[in-house]
Amino acid sequence: MLEALHMLSLPGNPAKPNDDAFCHSNHLAAVFDGATGLGEQILPVDSDAAWIARRGTEGLILHESENPRETLRAAASDAEIAFNALRQRPPAETYEIPFASMMFITERANTLEALWFGDCAALIKRPGENVQIIGDAMQKRTEESARVAALAKARNLAPTAGPSRTEYLPALRAARNRVNTKDGSWLFSPDASCADHAHHQTIPAPKGTDILLLTDGFLALTSDYNRYTTDALLDAAQKGLRPLYNELREIEFADPEGRNYPRFKQSDDATAILLRVV
Repeated sequence: MLEALHMLSLPGNPAKPNDDAFCHSNHLAAVFDGATGLGEQILPVDSDAAWIARRGTEGLILHESENPRETLRAAASDAEIAFNALRQRPPAETYEIPFASMMFITERANTLEALWFGDCAALIKRPGENVQIIGDAMQKRTEESARVAALAKARNLAPTAGPSRTEYLPALRAARNRVNTKDGSWLFSPDASCADHAHHQTIPAPKGTDILLLTDGFLALTSDYNRYTTDALLDAAQKGLRPLYNELREIEFADPEGRNYPRFKQSDDATAILLRVV
């Protein structure tokens, strides 16, 4: 069974919606990170990105079962039905579809099943062992940082000028148009078939195993800013997530243009949940 110890989810910009979401029950937990919109919204909501993240968490809880991939499929199917009913027009291009990164774990019989899309992560620490990182987030964050730096240099802009800048949009939209195609990577979307493409790993998790689920905005303390190793980050999380969040923002406020740490936004939404197998 999973016990939730600490939880935190806050927007990068308090004036904008939080495009992250999380959920947990006795046997599952997940974090979702909605991909920043690259054009006009096509849903009558505060944020298409926040909407898909929330739909993901709601669907996992609603359809919880002993088969995590089928749970994920049902959540995506619900999102597909709702998206088709709510949208104000069909998407003209793929980049207009709401997508989300995700890390989703279930626990049964001291075993974890992890399913994920994109750059969310899980840090797993079994008693007496070092932290094991689940997912592709570290590599993806390194690639993203290099991409931001290259785009900013080519356009003579500060990296944190933002994904809505017209100078950035063509490249960002072209990349987003490859999502959930044979030429690109897969993300959670309003399409039941996305569940077939989620990465999967089985992890032994005896009692006392600690699990820290993070969106990339929180993981940046390790992946982007090199402030903590994965072991040190999980250890620090035991004392609470708010001090880590405050430290995260202090780093970002000291580098508002992203010159030291290239990124598209000064601060991203940040979500983390610390759990223990009991």
